[in-house]
Amino acid sequence: MPRWILCGLTALGLGLISATAIDASNKLAITAHGMYVEARTCDVWTGPCFANADFNLSGKQGIMAWRIEKGQAGDVSLDGLCVVAVVSAANTLGLEQKSPAKAVIIVDSKANLVQREALVRFAQQQGGQLLENVVKVHAQPIKIDGCPCKFNACVELDATIAKLKTRCLDSEHDKVCGNEYAFYPPLASNVKAIPAGVVDHVFRGQGLGATWSDSDRRAGYVGSFQVR
Repeated sequence: MPRWILCGLTALGLGLISATAIDASNKLAITAHGMYVEARTCDVWTGPCFANADFNLSGKQGIMAWRIEKGQAGDVSLDGLCVVAVVSAANTLGLEQKSPAKAVIIVDSKANLVQREALVRFAQQQGGQLLENVVKVHAQPIKIDGCPCKFNACVELDATIAKLKTRCLDSEHDKVCGNEYAFYPPLASNVKAIPAGVVDHVFRGQGLGATWSDSDRRAGYVGSFQVR
């Protein structure tokens, strides 16, 4: 299972908008539903023995992504837009998502400035404490393809600087210790998701002081979200 993390930053031509202009405490009334996918750098479908071995050593990085089928933020339409949150935390992203963390948010480049701010607030409301400290907001093309139906966990996310690909878990070949289950819950609220295998999970952006590439883990969730 190749796993590696590179410290430092790569110089990239990126679309940036101000993160300091977003006030997370200023709640925005949002209704939305659509597709959700996430990955992190530790197994989420695992047994306690594996989880304990990872604790505070791995699993400190993660990606959350939403594809909004229909959505409204106040009088602003979010239909068809995507948003991605990339998180780097001080400790393993585990049972309680309260670890001090820094986040980069990638908003859909198709969105206008008002929609972009609404997408940031939407992500912060769904990601909770993990997304309180947003250090950068990037505007990039975002593509999320896949079907979050009950038996299909195959999704591909391409947000230029953040990418992930998931697969269905195999109850035979993905069992290692024999007592695997959804040990860690999804990182975001208001989601209905199933555990998934992660083929690739990559971040190549600025703002978190590190980039990473991770693969071949039982480390994802795929499903839907609904916010009312």
